[in-house]
Amino acid sequence: MGDVAGALTSSADSPSREADPQRATEYYGDRYRANPKDADAALAYGQALRANGQRAQAAAVFEQACISSPGNKALLAGWGRALADNGNFQQAFDVLSRAHSPDNPDWRILSVQGTTLDQLGRHDEARRYYVSALKIVPGEPSVLSNLGLSYMLTRELPKAEEALRQAYASPKADARVRQNLGLVIGLQGRFAEAEQIVKADLPPDEAAANVAYLKAMLKGNDKDNSRPSSRGNNSIPMAELNRPD
Repeated sequence: MGDVAGALTSSADSPSREADPQRATEYYGDRYRANPKDADAALAYGQALRANGQRAQAAAVFEQACISSPGNKALLAGWGRALADNGNFQQAFDVLSRAHSPDNPDWRILSVQGTTLDQLGRHDEARRYYVSALKIVPGEPSVLSNLGLSYMLTRELPKAEEALRQAYASPKADARVRQNLGLVIGLQGRFAEAEQIVKADLPPDEAAANVAYLKAMLKGNDKDNSRPSSRGNNSIPMAELNRPD
């Protein structure tokens, strides 16, 4: 999945952020410090910080860059995504709303906005954003997966399974979709079927890791169901919602 902030033009001397986030952080950090008002440098540095797990610093870099370039939609998208990383979901939603417009919507941003609303407990609103994104990219597995997780948060498990099966059927589906489908099937008590899904067509070590993950998640669910929860119906243990990076 492409970053919601947009792809950067690569060059022969720029390091791969995916291959070495620490090296990328140092490289783009030098560029940014040389000229903090360079929007491209700020965007690259913020993305590198996020990839390196330095979430608070990434949000600070994007915020400062947006002050210098207030109309830059790529920077706004990066800032909103970084805010969501840090759990500032309402602010993230508000910033992301400025990163695209109703007449030119970005499906990736719509999907991220949906996840922020789900984290705020506004599930019906979140699903409207996913539906809007799917009108732009029908069948997109990352959006369908987020929709499925939204239903899982409210324990509407058959609806969650339906959306996740659609996502899983896509050749573009990633490992998270497989895990999420297995989880929602396991939550319905069909563990053997869930185990088959999470380990299908994988090397033995990856299959074993996925099964262990599934068991841990379902065990966490049993614990949540054994005691009162201040989160009400949102006590399902789950992987992070699939906000496109």
